[in-house]
Amino acid sequence: MDRLPAWSLRTVPDSSFATRYGGRERDDAKTLDSRLEPDLWDDLGCFGWLRGVRDRAPMLELRKKTGSILAVGYAWLERAEFDPSEGIALHLAGQRILIRGRNLNFEGRPLVRLFEGITRHKVPWVREATQADILSARAESCLVEVILWEK
Repeated sequence: MDRLPAWSLRTVPDSSFATRYGGRERDDAKTLDSRLEPDLWDDLGCFGWLRGVRDRAPMLELRKKTGSILAVGYAWLERAEFDPSEGIALHLAGQRILIRGRNLNFEGRPLVRLFEGITRHKVPWVREATQADILSARAESCLVEVILWEK
């Protein structure tokens, strides 16, 4: 009687052929959200801050209250300006983006400031505050009231 080769008797304990090569997930597989590290950044209200000492964001997401989002590559950032009366101006390949608000360079935590974070690529996103956020914010906290960009 012919015997099957030894390699054909081996099984893969955690998945079947269809799962491995057919693109199907097992029922007990984790969801995408649970597979991603949830603590890559801190949510500081109006902006995010990357936790790792060497972490750098490749892009900056600018999120409006209306749901519009503009993501710009940090590699295209030519110049950043901070003027307390005007806000933060970002100059990216001929486009000017203006972030207006209050206390935009306030140090809410040691060594954590919005403007400095943008210049060091530590801020992955900036978000406009809602009306409820504006009313409940402390007087000394950093608050982004509006983000303006040209279309």
